[in-house]
Amino acid sequence: MIADSPDAATDPAPGWTRVGVFGGLYSNAPALEALLEDAARRRLEALVFLGDAGGFGPHPDRAARMLRGCGAVCVQGNYDHSVGNALGDCACGYTDPADNRYARVAYRYTLDGTSAGSRAWLASLPAQLRLRIGGRRVLLCHGSPRRTNEFLWESTSPPAFLGRLVRDAAADAVLVTHTGLHWQRTLPGGELFVNVGALGRPANDGRTCVWYAVLERRPDAAGGGLRAELVPLRYDHEGLAQEMEREDLPPEFVETIRTGWWTTCLEVLPGRERGRGRH
Repeated sequence: MIADSPDAATDPAPGWTRVGVFGGLYSNAPALEALLEDAARRRLEALVFLGDAGGFGPHPDRAARMLRGCGAVCVQGNYDHSVGNALGDCACGYTDPADNRYARVAYRYTLDGTSAGSRAWLASLPAQLRLRIGGRRVLLCHGSPRRTNEFLWESTSPPAFLGRLVRDAAADAVLVTHTGLHWQRTLPGGELFVNVGALGRPANDGRTCVWYAVLERRPDAAGGGLRAELVPLRYDHEGLAQEMEREDLPPEFVETIRTGWWTTCLEVLPGRERGRGRH
C-alpha cells in the first residue's frame, strides 16, 4: 500500500515489472479473448482492468464471468458500481439528452442481463488500486484520482493540471480509462499520465481495432523509469456486430463496431476530439 485510502486496494504483487492495463470492456468478450492471447504472447506478468465491464455490447454476464475467471486484478468503474448496486442509471457523467438517451438503453440492457452473482462481484471491487511497478508508485483508477466518472481528455488536460493530479495522488504514474480514447503524456516533473483507451469499442478513428496499454519499468525511460506502450488490438469485430444485432441492440452501436466511428455519446466530446470523428 502506498497511501492510506479506504477506497484503494492493497498492492497485489510488488514484484511486477511489466503488466497489461485495460478498461472499458463494455461486454466485448471477443476483444477480451484477443487480449488474453496477446498478453500470453507478450509474456505479461499480470493484467489490470480499470472498470466498466458492461454497457454497449451483448451478453454482459458473459463478459463479467470472463473477467472473474481470467485472473485480472480489477478496479470498479461507474458502470460496475451502478450495476453492482442496481442503481437507476450508469452514472456515466453525461449531461446532454442525446448522450443520456443511448446511455439509458445500454444500461437497462446490461442491468437486466447481469446475474446476481456477477452483480455482487462488481459491487465488491475497489475504486482504486495502488501498486508498484519496478519500485515506482502507480495509481490505477477509472476516470480520475478525484472522481470515478470524471472525463479527462487529451485536448483539455494541460500538463500542469495533470502533474498536480499525479502529485496529489502520491504517485509516479496514473492510469485511467472512461473516455474511450487512448493517449498519454510524460509530464515536466517526470511523472506519467496514461489513458489506456477502451477494449470495448474502437477509438473513433475509422479503425475497428481496440486499445490497451503495456506498462513497464525501463531504466532508459522517462516518467520515473516507467514506460507505457499503447497497443492496438484486432479481434473478431464482425462476429461481435452480428451478436449485437441478434440481441436487438441499437443499430448505431453496431455501426460503431463495424466502421470504427462513434455514432453515439458524441456530445460529451471536446471540439478537438469530436473534430477527428465522422459524426
